[in-house]
Amino acid sequence: MLVQARQLGEDAAKLASAPLWPLTDDEIVDALRAAHRLEQAAAALQARLVQQATARRLPQAQGHRNIAGWLRATLLLDPQPARQLCESASAMARPTVQQAVLDGRLDLRQAVAVAATCDAIPTDLAGLDEIGPGDIDDIVARAESTQIDMAGRLPAYQLRRVGERILAFVAPEIAERADERALAQQEARAHAHRGLTLSLPVDGLVRLSGLLGTEDAATVQAAIQPLCSPAPGDDRTPAQRRADALTEVCRLALRTGELPADGGEPPQLAVTVAYQPLTRALGAAGTDTGQRLSAETVRRIACDARVLPVVLGTAGQVLDVGRTRRLATGSLRRALAVRDRGCAFPDCDRPPRWTDAHHITPWTAGGTTDLSNLVLLCRHHHRRIHDPQSGWHIRTGSDGHPDFIPPPHLDQQRHPRRNLHHLRR
Repeated sequence: MLVQARQLGEDAAKLASAPLWPLTDDEIVDALRAAHRLEQAAAALQARLVQQATARRLPQAQGHRNIAGWLRATLLLDPQPARQLCESASAMARPTVQQAVLDGRLDLRQAVAVAATCDAIPTDLAGLDEIGPGDIDDIVARAESTQIDMAGRLPAYQLRRVGERILAFVAPEIAERADERALAQQEARAHAHRGLTLSLPVDGLVRLSGLLGTEDAATVQAAIQPLCSPAPGDDRTPAQRRADALTEVCRLALRTGELPADGGEPPQLAVTVAYQPLTRALGAAGTDTGQRLSAETVRRIACDARVLPVVLGTAGQVLDVGRTRRLATGSLRRALAVRDRGCAFPDCDRPPRWTDAHHITPWTAGGTTDLSNLVLLCRHHHRRIHDPQSGWHIRTGSDGHPDFIPPPHLDQQRHPRRNLHHLRR
C-alpha cells in the first residue's frame, strides 16, 4: 500500500505540471471534477490512516496531548486543517458514510455534515408512543441514507441546515415532539462545544473564530450593538464596526478593575519594545501573546499605559537580581515572559499567559525564585518535565536562557535543545 501511495503521489505531481492550454472548455470542467474526485479519494485515505493511528494511540505514545496536536507536528499542519482532518476521520468511522465517500457520492465536508446529523438525533426517542426500542437504529439509518441522497444536490452547509429538521423527512409522525427534545440536547451540546480561537498573525491580521450557543451569542450581540451604530461620516463596513465594538467592550472590561488577577497582576496588555538610548528611538514591539506591533502603535498605546522597563543584556537575557519569595509574580513573572516568550519547551507554541513558572532546581531542594532558576512551561510540558519517566532535564545556559536536554532515546548525544518557535529579537 505504501509503495502504491507513493507512486500515486508521483503520478499526481506529474499530472499537476502538465500543460493545460490544449484542453477545450468542456475538458477543463471535466478535468476539474476529476481532480476534485482525486483529492477526495486521497483525503479519504488520510482520514482512514488517522482513524488507525487513533486506534493504536500513536499520538499518546509519541508524547502528544491529542490527535490534532500530533497531526500538526507530523504533517506540519495549521490548527484548522488538523481539526478538519480529525472531523473527517470521525465521520469515516460510519461504514455507510465511508463507502459513499469512496464511491464519490459524498465529499468529506458533506460526510462530516451527514455524521453530525446522525449524531444529533435524540437517543431517547424510544420514550415516544410511536417509537419502539428497536426503531432508533432504523431512524438513524434512514437519516443517513436520506442525506447521502441529498448530497448530490446540496453542499455541506445546506446539508447541515436540512439535518436540523431531518426527522421531518424520515419520521414526520414524531418530528414536532422530538424537535423539542432535540433542541434541549442541541443547547447542551452547543454549551459543551463552545470555544474561541485567535489564529497566528498573517499580514498583520489575526483571524478570530469560534462557536457560541444561541444564548451566549445573543449576549455578545447585545453588548456590541450599542457600539456598532455608524456615526456621521463613518465609512467603516458593518463587519469593521462589529470588530471595533468587540475590542472596545474588552477595553471597557479592562478599565473596570474587576477582572480576576492574571499572573499575579491585574489583566493588562503587556508590550516589550526595543529602545535605542543613543537615539531615544522606539523600535518594533511584541505583545506577551507573540504578536508584533509597529513603533507608532506602541507610542499610541503608551499614551494610556503603565510603562514597566525591562533591561536586556547583549545576549538577550534579562538583567535582574534574585528573589526570595516562593511564587514568581509581579515584575519577575513579567521578566520571565520577556525572556522565554511563552512555553520554553522545544518548539511549543503556548503563549506566556498559558504557562507556569517552573523551578529548575526545586524550591524544596533549596532552589531560589529568581530568573536564573525559573522557566516558563505550559501545563502539558510542566507535567512532562516533572515525570521522571520522560527523561527530559533543564539547565541554564551560559547566556541565561534555559537549555532542554532530551532523553537518550531521542538523542544519544543528548545535545541541548531550545524553542525555535519563540524567536529572539
